[in-house]
Amino acid sequence: MLTTLAKGVKGGKWFSLIDKVYSMRNLRASFVKVHENRGSAGVDHQTVEMFGGRLEKNLAQLSAAIQDRSYEPREIKRVWIPKPGSRTDKRPLGIPTVRDRVVQTALRNVIEPIFEVGFAEHSYGFRPGRGCKDALRRVAWLLKHGYPWVVDADLKSYFDTIPHERLLRRVEEKISDGRVLDLIAKFLTQDVMDTVKTWTPERGTPQGAVISPLLSNIYLDPLDHRMQRLGFKMVRYADDFVVMCRTEQEAQNALRALQEWTQAEGLELHPEKTCLVDARQRGGFEFLGYHFERSYRWPRSKSLKKMKDSVRAKTRRANGHSLEFIIESLNLTLKGWFEYFKQCSRFVFPPLDQWIRMRIRSILRHNQGRHGRERSSDHQRWPNAFFAKKGLFSLVEAHIEFCQSCRR
Repeated sequence: MLTTLAKGVKGGKWFSLIDKVYSMRNLRASFVKVHENRGSAGVDHQTVEMFGGRLEKNLAQLSAAIQDRSYEPREIKRVWIPKPGSRTDKRPLGIPTVRDRVVQTALRNVIEPIFEVGFAEHSYGFRPGRGCKDALRRVAWLLKHGYPWVVDADLKSYFDTIPHERLLRRVEEKISDGRVLDLIAKFLTQDVMDTVKTWTPERGTPQGAVISPLLSNIYLDPLDHRMQRLGFKMVRYADDFVVMCRTEQEAQNALRALQEWTQAEGLELHPEKTCLVDARQRGGFEFLGYHFERSYRWPRSKSLKKMKDSVRAKTRRANGHSLEFIIESLNLTLKGWFEYFKQCSRFVFPPLDQWIRMRIRSILRHNQGRHGRERSSDHQRWPNAFFAKKGLFSLVEAHIEFCQSCRR
């Protein structure tokens, strides 16, 4: 398959793929990926460990069912989880059964390479060897090299509104194996079990499904190439994308091109969240957790709030843990957060370090039976050097080291 991908396939279509999907070797490798991702049990209450306890038998049954076309996906269990940065709003999360996650992973293993070779360069979401940081670096480079006008675009309910028939036609452009196409169609129309009812989706890709990110990229791939042909610099991560332009007129033309394509393809740009922005002026724009404005970058308010909420949860005054335990737990959060946001401007980090040390000083005061705060005496009693000696991760020091490494 890899050799054929390199040389091209006759007629540009693949005719025989289903045997690669149901091969035991592929199913075993797929279970390994599912096991690594963990995840909850679906509607059948079977956990990853339970499925793995009878692995060979379960995989053999799946292989036979796909082979004789008797395989049918089970309902997706829908649960509601809090939206990031919100205490009241919730978003749906779909949980397929373990068996269905294994089959979807096996299916993705086979068809992803076929589409991956043709995906546009500026598409970064859910692709092998690519990620958010690559997309952010591209945005930063374009801003630096004279593309300050930004079409900040938002597709309204994208994953829930992709037309099934049009999506399948996109898949059929490269795959002619009817049994593979039938399998994809089954996943698209998989029943969803909500708290009070079961229903069959008529549009969109299944929430939480392993195959959904790939299918969403397949549907938007023509948009990627269209914008590229028109000369626009688009940076896309799944359904989150920006178009970087040199002038306001160019940005208006890009927005018009986006509106024409989405309307023709059964999608909709969010009227309130899609706008033109001059990144050199106040206001800026947000992309993948970052806020860009006037040559500076900092975490958007929701990203900062999420980090602070995590720190607050670990630094309650009466938490009952030792200082060593608290610092070790905090360091896990801070190192992970910094790894993503280390591209921020340097003014972001000093106030955060100060706030974190203040939280820990309050714990130390509480442990001594003191109340309130005494800023000057607290700083003398527990100076910054005290926390450095205890091993508390410093965002400022980490950023200095990061900047120095970039100059080498």
